Amino acid sequence: MIPDTFIQELLYRIDLVDLIDGYVPLKKAGANFAACCPFHSEKSPSFTVSPSKQFYHCFGCGAHGNAIGFLIEYSGLGFVDAVKELAGRAGMQLPDDRAQAPQQGPRRQTLAEVMGRAAKFYYAQLKGSGEAIRYLKERGLSGEITRRFGIGYASERGQNLAQAFEDYDSPELQLAGLVVKDERGRLYDRFRGRVMFPIVNQKGEVIAFGGRVLGPGEPKYLNSPETPLFEKGREVFGLPQARLSIRATRAAIVVEGYLDVVALAQHGVENVVATLGTATTLTQVQKLLRQTERIVFCFDGDTAGRKAAWRALENSLEVVAEQKSIDFVFLPEGEDPDSLVRKRGADGFRRLLVEATPLSEFLLRELSERCDLSSAEGRAKLISEAKPLLGRLQSTLLRLQIVKRLAATSGFSQTEVEQLCELRATVRSTPARVPRQPPSLLRPLLRLLLQKPQLAAALPLDLLPAASAEAKAIRLLCETISTSGGMELAYSALIERLRGSAHENILRQAAAELLQQPFAEEGVDAEFEGALQKLREAQDKRIFATLQEKVYKLGVSGLSSEEKRQYLAALGVGGMFGVRT
Repeated sequence: MIPDTFIQELLYRIDLVDLIDGYVPLKKAGANFAACCPFHSEKSPSFTVSPSKQFYHCFGCGAHGNAIGFLIEYSGLGFVDAVKELAGRAGMQLPDDRAQAPQQGPRRQTLAEVMGRAAKFYYAQLKGSGEAIRYLKERGLSGEITRRFGIGYASERGQNLAQAFEDYDSPELQLAGLVVKDERGRLYDRFRGRVMFPIVNQKGEVIAFGGRVLGPGEPKYLNSPETPLFEKGREVFGLPQARLSIRATRAAIVVEGYLDVVALAQHGVENVVATLGTATTLTQVQKLLRQTERIVFCFDGDTAGRKAAWRALENSLEVVAEQKSIDFVFLPEGEDPDSLVRKRGADGFRRLLVEATPLSEFLLRELSERCDLSSAEGRAKLISEAKPLLGRLQSTLLRLQIVKRLAATSGFSQTEVEQLCELRATVRSTPARVPRQPPSLLRPLLRLLLQKPQLAAALPLDLLPAASAEAKAIRLLCETISTSGGMELAYSALIERLRGSAHENILRQAAAELLQQPFAEEGVDAEFEGALQKLREAQDKRIFATLQEKVYKLGVSGLSSEEKRQYLAALGVGGMFGVRT
């Protein structure tokens, strides 16, 4: 676990404006910086970065966070990887790395360097292989696209990598999955006689390889084993090359093979990635949905392709949201993306995407084909098959649409389908109109605490009403500040402390308001005192109302001595409660 103190120091050292400007060009806009949001499509800039508070906020889509959050959302990194990336920028070493290095053996960075050297070697070897070059040309690949993807060649020699590594017997080569030891203890290259496709992570590091055999031989494709650098279920091939096109087109196309990705990019369809020889995983879908609003799975139309598509659907249900879409394209028999784009060109391939089948349609069609809908038993089976899928589906609106379709197909009512699938009722009666509430006294106070966290020590928490969501957010904020161990927490550090909390959204909204209604630094203390005075007045009113209700029920004699004093003091100022007792 990474200590909070390290996170705070890291966020202090990183300049958020410089970080984001390296990915998204920023322009000065008053005290802040602005750009078109990298997380949704827009023509006018609504993405704002605060240099003083070190956080960003988009007034269009609501994206909000600090340096760590930006790398997670923009680059698709996990939390630890994002921290590592920033630590590298800041010249800091993770405490966990120092503590665990002796037990972990070769460090991750060392393995990354080994894989990078191997990739350069394979790429250089390609030039000397007429067979490999001929194969790539037959597949329609140019030298430029080959360079872009770093495609190389591993010769048939058993110890070809010995030319690149003097220490061929080093444990790093085996740990990286490049060298294998047989039962006799002899070492040999894992990849031999194959065209090599480097698998690159979000940071641009080569973490694995996929090798395509030349000529006959099995397996046709051979992947690196899982290593400290590489987990098949977490990575996709081609994402670093496709990222800009994915954001520009607002869609990611997922295919099954390395060559499909490269061939489509060769023809101008660049927003394409591939799974790594395994079924599409939940993590892969999550990673892609951080990059775009739409995923299109493009699989063969045969039994195997439909099975792969169904697995992708199952692993998408928990993460597809109202603002996102997942579609499916099934290619004509005998075609794959590579062959199809060579026959029909980029426009012909893109026309297939326009006709893609939405997730809901694919789900309902597949379930219906498994059931005899002409019989009562078949219609009952339809609901039974749908139940576990609907339970995993997180999008309320999409689930409602599917439930309605299931009801129409099965003959059950919508309510009956929801009950049979153990779903909460999606449509409820319209609630009575709630009277408009006056502006909250607490919102300005919340903004002030975010502006100057040191003020938390001077806030009497007993002034806050008990039931208010904003009051609970303030209490949480003050508690977080008070437990900081004497450190002065900047807002960027507070974001990390409060990530995932019940009141995170309220805090984000208040922080965003700071960008539009900033407090002048010299006026913060005065604003704070004014807010406290209003809270005291509100508290006095609450106390008097409670006492008044008690008097109506019990009379003045039913009050305690202290309550009588408070009650008479309030009455003595004619119902005004500005006098403190």
